[in-house]
Amino acid sequence: MKQKLGFASQRINSAFLELLENQFPIIDKGSSLKLRSPSDFAEHLNIHVNHLNRAVKYVSGKTTSFMIKDRILQESKRLLAISMWNISEIAFALGFGEGTHFNFFFKKHTKMNPTQFRTSEKKEG
Repeated sequence: MKQKLGFASQRINSAFLELLENQFPIIDKGSSLKLRSPSDFAEHLNIHVNHLNRAVKYVSGKTTSFMIKDRILQESKRLLAISMWNISEIAFALGFGEGTHFNFFFKKHTKMNPTQFRTSEKKEG
């Protein structure tokens, strides 16, 4: 039974990761991420959100929310480092309704605001 659970969890985790990764890289500042929450992904995969969460946690040891936030953070760093988009355009492209929500999210996870990060990347680059 455990092996069957593992196989099903692997399939669900793989489908989740494929959906997540297919949203990146963001190349059009006029579009916005469509799938941002565990329930968005679960609905797209036609499974219950609890089932998705259990499968992802079983396979990766990380929560679905963590995986999504981590990937959005990676993309935000990439966009801040290489694009000329302003912070509001990056926030919109990443699915944040308000620039302030993006600023809060970014600072919470990096201990610096997006402008500080961009400035530090330019100094290092």
